[in-house]
Amino acid sequence: MANKSHFTPELFKFLKELKRHNDRDWFLKNKKRFEETVRDPFLQFIADFGPLLHGISPSFTADPRPSGGSLFRIYRDVRFSSDKSPYKTHVAAQFTHVEGTKGSNVPGFYLHLEPEGSFAAGGVWHPAAPTLMKIRTAIVKHPDDWRAVRRAKINIEGERLSRPPRGFDPEHPFIEDLKLKDFVTSATFTDKEVCSPRFIIDFAAKCSKMTPLLKFLATSLELDW
Repeated sequence: MANKSHFTPELFKFLKELKRHNDRDWFLKNKKRFEETVRDPFLQFIADFGPLLHGISPSFTADPRPSGGSLFRIYRDVRFSSDKSPYKTHVAAQFTHVEGTKGSNVPGFYLHLEPEGSFAAGGVWHPAAPTLMKIRTAIVKHPDDWRAVRRAKINIEGERLSRPPRGFDPEHPFIEDLKLKDFVTSATFTDKEVCSPRFIIDFAAKCSKMTPLLKFLATSLELDW
């Protein structure tokens, strides 16, 4: 599995050119190139990552279908955006909990490939209020479990409230964590690392390091780990 690279510099070359020529005519002329250098290699990566993901947790899924699976569409939703560029200039996949879909209310792993901007991430991003309440409540009810997440030295990113959330003790020892609106951690990759034959192993290793947070989130939301 680690003897051959899934991704080549051609992926990043295509995305750079797409950024310069972000229009339908250019994309249609280069669609076959997109499929051969970007989409199909990513779908193969997703398929090959499945067994590694299962080793981290059998409750998360890697779906290599070209439509409706783990891979996000290259097409942008421009309905409510002032930027009418039709295509994303990155490519990404989300490996969500089996009890969820592509959304923000279940924990998941994420892979984002972009020239000089690739990264792995894991957690819950912009959860709905009921989901956020469950996570905050779990931190209060199970402080030792949350302390174990913090001892794993996971850097939790995202937005946070300026004041303590309503209904929570402002003096709670984890009040700064209770202010969080996102529970996400990430790790970056260089273009060279993405194109390495070891990349799928390295990505799995990054996901594995995120598991204390992901496991806590899943348990908080009464999901199997």
